[in-house]
Amino acid sequence: MTLRKIAVPVIAMVVFLALWELLVWVNGWPNYIMAAPSDLPAAYSRYWELFLVMGWQTLWRTVAGLLIAVAFGIFVGMVMGFSRTMRDALYPLLVGFNAIPKATVVPIVALLFVGAHDFNTILIAFMISFFPIAVSVSIGLSTLEPEYRDILRSLGASQATVFWKIALPKTLPEFFGALKVAVTLAFIGTNLMEIVSPHGRGLGALFDSGKTNSDYPLMFAVLIALAFMGIVLYYVVVALEKIFAGWAERQPT
Repeated sequence: MTLRKIAVPVIAMVVFLALWELLVWVNGWPNYIMAAPSDLPAAYSRYWELFLVMGWQTLWRTVAGLLIAVAFGIFVGMVMGFSRTMRDALYPLLVGFNAIPKATVVPIVALLFVGAHDFNTILIAFMISFFPIAVSVSIGLSTLEPEYRDILRSLGASQATVFWKIALPKTLPEFFGALKVAVTLAFIGTNLMEIVSPHGRGLGALFDSGKTNSDYPLMFAVLIALAFMGIVLYYVVVALEKIFAGWAERQPT
């Protein structure tokens, strides 16, 4: 089973790269129009130091923004999950904020905190990724079966005990499902700021440099590097899910 779980996605990636290479070859596109997978190794070899340095900058800012989003999203989700009044009050605000395209917020944040690039990037990664976490925790808590809560309360359990024994385990599957979405959103936020900010650093800035110089192999190499980091972080979340919420996994029939 473990071999199959590794082999299937690897085969899918190989097929994807082969189809991409075939598409470029059939259309006869030069690499200044559309880079092929075979053009990317040269870009990685030429700029490998930049990929290491800027890749690390992108990764740690993304993870930092994601961790803050998790903490804040859990807090807001708990507030909305345990209080109908707060849920009714906060939901419209959260939905309205999430409906605003973050690409329009990035320049505003960049101008508000000029020079604080690390802070700007982490802030955007947080802003774009906390919403699904807050909503998932809120839904998980608000749909808690009242019978379980009433039984524990009748036995003298405190609100904290009800949360740790019933509410938290009930919420974990929804939480990890939202966290998988938040991982990709955090990378989007990080790279938006890295591209837009005049002092941008990280893979987004490297992509922008490739665009400025019409270096298409470099641009596509950056995209593949971002995809790789996103996949790795996604499977880190999957591993954590198996540890803390593996009991909720259902095998397909």
